[in-house]
Parts: sequence; structure tokens; C-alpha cells
Amino acid sequence: MVGLSQREEKIIQLLQNTSDLSVTELGKILGVSTVTIRTDLRALASKGMVLRTRGSAIPAYHPLLLEKQASNMAAKEAIAKVAATLVSDGDRIMITNGTTSALVAKYLLGKRDIQVVTNSTLLIPYARVNPNMSMTMVGGEFRPSAEALVGPTAVKQLQEYHVAIAFTGTDGFSIEHGLTTHLMENAEIVRKMCAQAVKKVLVADSSKFGKQGFVKIFPVSEIDVLITDCELPDDAAVRLREMGIEVIIAE
Repeated sequence: MVGLSQREEKIIQLLQNTSDLSVTELGKILGVSTVTIRTDLRALASKGMVLRTRGSAIPAYHPLLLEKQASNMAAKEAIAKVAATLVSDGDRIMITNGTTSALVAKYLLGKRDIQVVTNSTLLIPYARVNPNMSMTMVGGEFRPSAEALVGPTAVKQLQEYHVAIAFTGTDGFSIEHGLTTHLMENAEIVRKMCAQAVKKVLVADSSKFGKQGFVKIFPVSEIDVLITDCELPDDAAVRLREMGIEVIIAE
């Protein structure tokens, strides 16, 4: 999570699992004073991560999103860091909603004159701290579980832009079933972003391989680059490369 200390992240996790924990109970669990917990909660509230309640707080983000953010975090960070190396100064890129794809923006710090088009509100903190990154956010209907704007308005606005690279995540991918997601509206966004890009880059940790969502986005052969972690089966990497896909293993 952007700009959070380890204790702040732990507080978010505890509140997500047990929403009625008091300041006193949080202090006992974490081994700090109630004064420290209150200070942490004020800091989290100022960052938009929690909403203060009488004697405690509740997470400001959807539980499903927080669960996804906490899953395979080390692999996601490594993948995003490698993905950002594909971006050159002056590039125009698109980034779809998703906990891995959003992290790509984190590692654009240091690049110059980068224009990002996205439907993900998770990129906003990175845009705030990176003066060399301009962000265009498409409109649409807000989905709290994905921190994303979707729907016909978003798809229509994406038609106006053409970029060098589209970075996309997925709920699941396989050689047989391609890229898939659980929601039709997510599939529409990914299809349109990728259609507007010269290069299509899938950023997905190996736990997504072999999983199949409800909606097919497009065949895996339509991506140009897959960036994943070392747990991707060797035979899968070989087959993907035989299809002409560049497979990059993030260390």
C-alpha cells in the first residue's frame, strides 16, 4: 500500500478482518499505546485509507480489493518494477485497473514526460508524487471492488487515445482459454486499451496461470509480452515463447 508503514498496513489488515476492534484492542494486539494507535488512525484517515468511527475506524477500501492487494505482494512488486523498465522517456501508455498493473506507475518515478491514460483510481497517489507523470483518467461508473471506472463512457473515451504500450492485468490466463476476467465490463476496458496500443503487456503473477474467469477477454496470442514470476511452469513458458510471446521472469 502506498506510503504506509508496516504498522499502518497491519492496522488495515486487522480492521479488515475484524471491523469492530477498538483503539485499546488494536494497541494490545500491536503492542503499542492507545495514543500511538490514535496517531496512526489519524494518519491513515488523512491518507484516505480509513474512516474514523467512535473509538476506532473502518477501512475506506473495499475488502475484496484489500485482499487482492495483500496477495503475492512481493511478486507483484517485482513484476511492476520490471514492467516500468519497458517505458521510455516521452512515452504515452495505458494502464488498466488491477492491483499489479497499478503498481507499474509506482516505478515510473525517474522517467521523464510520461503520459498515462487509465481507468484505475489506484494510480492517483503515484500521480500526486511524480511531477514527470501526467495522468488522464477516463470517466465512467465507479466500481469500489476494483477502484476502477468502467462502462460505455470509459470505453468511448479510450477510443480518443493511441499509445505505445498498454499494461494489463487479468483474473486468470491460460494457453487454452486466453485472458479472462470475472466481469464483462472489465473485459471491455482491457480489449479497448489493448486495441489502442502498439505493444500489449500482460503483468500477472504465476498464481493467475491456469485460472479461468467468467468472461474471456481475448486469446493469449494477442499479447506481446508477459511479465510474471519464477513460479510459472517451465513448459508453459516454452509454449508461450513458441507462440511468439516474449516471457520475462521478474526476479
